[in-house]
Amino acid sequence: MTKHYRLIPYAGMLLALLLFPLLGQVFYTELVAKTMVLAIFAMSLDLLVGYTGLVSFGHAAYFGIAAYTVALITPKAAPASLWLALPASVAAAALAAFLIGLFVLRSRGIYFIMVTLAFAQMAFFIFHDSSLGGGSDGIYLNDKPSTALFGVEPFSLDKSENIYYLILVLAVATYLLLGRLLKSNFGRALVGIRSNEHRMTAMGYNTFRYKLAAFTIAGALAGLAGFLHAVLFGFVTPELLAWHQSGNVLLIVILGGIGSLIGSVLGAFAFVAIQEFFQGLFDHWQLFMGGFIVLIVFALPGGLAAIPARLRRALVKGKRDV
Repeated sequence: MTKHYRLIPYAGMLLALLLFPLLGQVFYTELVAKTMVLAIFAMSLDLLVGYTGLVSFGHAAYFGIAAYTVALITPKAAPASLWLALPASVAAAALAAFLIGLFVLRSRGIYFIMVTLAFAQMAFFIFHDSSLGGGSDGIYLNDKPSTALFGVEPFSLDKSENIYYLILVLAVATYLLLGRLLKSNFGRALVGIRSNEHRMTAMGYNTFRYKLAAFTIAGALAGLAGFLHAVLFGFVTPELLAWHQSGNVLLIVILGGIGSLIGSVLGAFAFVAIQEFFQGLFDHWQLFMGGFIVLIVFALPGGLAAIPARLRRALVKGKRDV
């Protein structure tokens, strides 16, 4: 029974997200859609940081590669097929993560962080300094992907609410997929590698293969977020692969709570809300926003996801004192 009670907040959040577009505010609908894209992006990184113990500072590379993939494969005078563009973009990000993982996973600690950053910067300059990605101006997505299948178009992505619900479905699917994955033997092995890789190796686990699989899955899910970002906003720029994009998503994971999928979701919503608040008040809003987030991290060491547990401990302590 207690387990079912714990599902009530999740059901409430999902219901609120389902009903939100009915308010008819296009700007806020797109803002929440953007936040859910960031939530997918953050969950993909948390698979590495929170569950495998791999702090990547180049995760934006896969986000941007997928975004550019859908832009590059879309014809100039016609929309691409959603059913081809989506898997192609995710596959491109997954392939990039697999190939990069073959190199970066041979390093550890600060060296791993710096090597992931170096590869992300290489990807950034490939699109920034060449005509492939339109240079610093990027590429516009003239037509959003078509959902037509066998001559029937079930819904049109030209409507903001349809894109919103597509993102919502994929965000929920990502959460459920990762939740299932982390409860499997594979997920337990990743947690074991994070805790003590030498012991896992001594037990006969090929830790490199496990880490490479996690790195590839995380890259693929980051690519899913990148694809949705490109479709939502209709253009891509090299800034999607920049180091500060990787820093932002890492900050979201820390803000929400490392090692918590729901924390990544909460962190994304909190990050966007804080960003919008300070952006509307100050000219140099990044300075104030950064300071405020630092205060939150110091006040909540376990992130936003740790608040319920802290409240339960406070209530138990209060009852004991009485």
